[in-house]
Amino acid sequence: MARSDRPHDDLIAAIDVGTNAVRLELARVLPDGSLEALHQERDPVRPGDGLFKTGVISREVADRLLTTLRRYSALCRRYGARVKAVATSAVREAKNRDEIVRRAKREAQLTLEVVSGREEARLLCLGVLHGKPPLKRSLLVDIGGGSTEVAFAFGEHPKDLWSITLGAVRLTELFNVAGKVPKKKLEVMRAFALEAVQEALPKKLPRSPDTALGSSGTIQAIVAFARSEGASHATRREVTRAVERLAKMDGEKRRKRFDPRRADIIVAGAVVLEAVLQHLKLDSVTAVDRGLRDGILRDLVRRRKVDRDDASLSEAAVAIGRRFGFSEAHGRQTAKLALRLFDDLASVHQLPAAARPWLEVAALLHDVGHAINYQRHHKHSQYLIQNADIPGMSERERLLAALIARFHRRSPPEAGHEALEGLNATEIRIVRKCATLLRVADSLDRSHHQPVKELGVSLRGRGVHLQLSTRASVELELWDVGHEVALWREVFDRGITFGVSR
Repeated sequence: MARSDRPHDDLIAAIDVGTNAVRLELARVLPDGSLEALHQERDPVRPGDGLFKTGVISREVADRLLTTLRRYSALCRRYGARVKAVATSAVREAKNRDEIVRRAKREAQLTLEVVSGREEARLLCLGVLHGKPPLKRSLLVDIGGGSTEVAFAFGEHPKDLWSITLGAVRLTELFNVAGKVPKKKLEVMRAFALEAVQEALPKKLPRSPDTALGSSGTIQAIVAFARSEGASHATRREVTRAVERLAKMDGEKRRKRFDPRRADIIVAGAVVLEAVLQHLKLDSVTAVDRGLRDGILRDLVRRRKVDRDDASLSEAAVAIGRRFGFSEAHGRQTAKLALRLFDDLASVHQLPAAARPWLEVAALLHDVGHAINYQRHHKHSQYLIQNADIPGMSERERLLAALIARFHRRSPPEAGHEALEGLNATEIRIVRKCATLLRVADSLDRSHHQPVKELGVSLRGRGVHLQLSTRASVELELWDVGHEVALWREVFDRGITFGVSR
């Protein structure tokens, strides 16, 4: 691949740390938003090797993984590409996942995002369904090494997402099916897989299509093996027949028929696919050649600019808040004021644009902990946000949003606070500054009656002036915000004054 003379922002890279392999794709973003593939790599590192029996990624496997990540990272740095590195089921379930993430940061200079199953399914939708008409209904199935993701979508936007804790490598290790699979063992495998699918998926998906799109390499191999000559899909009956044919093959025959990296897990993959088709009563499955890496790249394209009309994150946050009976009007008002401060004081806080959605989620949900306990609600808000499933936010991003919400009241976010342990200096700075903005925004709606209609923000010398256009008395708000002036001065090294107009 030749070095590009285009601006670095045009080059993006996706790194997918799966259970069976690690993949890299480098691409250029063209002016029309389409992608030009530049370079691809796949290494059969098998991060999930032995994981589902021991619960940990062994030192030997971790060293293999880090060697690959160092090489990928060096290649991305060489071409100045913006990188998104995602880890799925294997790292997600490993007891030593934090150690793996730290090593990736320290040894490969990579921020490895450990995504939830639902977030994995969302990224798959972005990659596989990109460009689909808005009303087009699709059912997407992806069988990985440790989990299987299912998504029901309209256009390229998922309506429902599910993750099944069952994949081709996991099932292979559970039943030790490297060679021929005896009939009785196959029956037990099928029953086990069907039960896992039944527990994870609803009995019926209203208005779901009759054909699924299969996006993984495992599904591509199974469909190619099972389908009739000339067909682009495999029927449910053909998949069932394929399961039985594959089970009768010994390891040598399967390796002659399939890529050696796939041959050992193909029986288990076919059993999982059969269970999904059977449970959802689907007629067939069509293999597609796009997957998680494409979704990661699409997510990078979408994040190239802070699209302030994209309400997907705020909608997800509001949905979580409603689940816990939060004060939606207060949450929305606090978010509106906090974002106005963030936008109009960019030259003062000098925070990255990426922090804006974290502040928005924190502001919307800062009081969600009231559902558990009023007096300590800030701590419960932190817990609920940190453990929420918010499509579009990585685990680390949820943590930062949760900490911003945690410090909207009581003790200020000092660098030595125990809640900030494990954060680097940049992350601590983001939490301190965003939490300070949130504290002022929250105070400006202390009555929870939204008396502030508009907020004007201006710089006056070394100070910040906030002009409040109000619909009712703001005496309570001004009294409360007065308690935040000292922290504001400490964090931003500027004073703050207020004006009121009716």
